[in-house]
Amino acid sequence: MPLAITSLKYEAARSGAQAIRYDSDGYHLVRFPYAAAEESYDPWKMHDPAGGGGASKYPDARSGLIWPSHHGWGTLSALVFWKADSRATEYRARFVRDPLDLSTGYDSTATTDTAATGGAQYRAYTWQMFVHPGTPVGLKIAARSGDTKLAVPIMLAEFKLSIETDVIRP
Repeated sequence: MPLAITSLKYEAARSGAQAIRYDSDGYHLVRFPYAAAEESYDPWKMHDPAGGGGASKYPDARSGLIWPSHHGWGTLSALVFWKADSRATEYRARFVRDPLDLSTGYDSTATTDTAATGGAQYRAYTWQMFVHPGTPVGLKIAARSGDTKLAVPIMLAEFKLSIETDVIRP
């Protein structure tokens, strides 16, 4: 089965601390450098600074987008490592179609909410859905204590999309 794949990686140690800023939906769109990190892979240019016809420079909001190269069944996966912060009681993540409202409109899916454990927080997420060129996808996160959003730094984030391009139809 043919697959189109992109795999992005952000490491605070390499790219510097990422400022956590919450959008109007209460989540932060995770940004990924355009320079090839050790484990980044993007031969289909789904994470291109000119993606969607715009211009982007890391760490602007557009650097958090993957622009699917094909129509198909997409498997999104993510990994997020947060620094230890005793104030945080919950950690959230969601995948979002068009998180910046640039094409088809904001559409969140697969929101996950987990309680804090002791020390740093390490989370992996997976979701499957149809994806389309022209509709970007993004990974959004939040750390909270009750209703208060906290700017808990992330140490590492990975965001991957694999697209099965030969989905059969009945």
